[in-house]
Amino acid sequence: MKRLVHIISAIAALWVAVVACSSCERDYSRWVELPVDGWAYGDTVALVPIDSSLHDNDSLVHRPLRLGLTHSNDYAYSNLWLEVTYIGESHLYRDTVNVTLADVYGRWLGSGFGANYQHEVMLNPRADIDLTRPVTVRHIMRVDTLRGLDRIGVSVR
Repeated sequence: MKRLVHIISAIAALWVAVVACSSCERDYSRWVELPVDGWAYGDTVALVPIDSSLHDNDSLVHRPLRLGLTHSNDYAYSNLWLEVTYIGESHLYRDTVNVTLADVYGRWLGSGFGANYQHEVMLNPRADIDLTRPVTVRHIMRVDTLRGLDRIGVSVR
C-alpha cells in the first residue's frame, strides 16, 4: 500500500512539474536557406513568422524578436550589417543591426562545431509585432554578393 502511495505521489509531482514548465504562449519562427552562389545586395529576404495554416494564431504579440543566422568558414568577414524591417500595431520599425561573428583574433563566435556556426541576436526585447506581416531582412555590407551564409531566420518567443 505504501508503494502505491509513493507511485501516485511521484506521478502527481511529475504532472505538476510538466504543467508548471509549459507556457500558454506559442513560439513562432521562420528560417530560409540563402542561395548557394551568394546573397546579392539587392535581395531582400521576407520571413513570415506565423504559420498561416493554423487557425488559433495570435496575430499581434508583445514578445522578444530575435534574428538568427548560420554561416560556414567560407564567410570572409568578422561581422554582418543587416537592415531589418517589421510592422507592429501602429508603426513600421526599421533597425540597422551589426552582427559580430568573430572576435578580434578571427575566431568564430556563436554555437556550432565543424564548419558551420549559428548566431542569434536580440532585435527587440519586447517587440510589438504583427506576425501576419513579413519581417524583411537585407544585408547592407559594402560588397555586392556575400558568400558563406547558409540560412537566416527570425523567432518570436
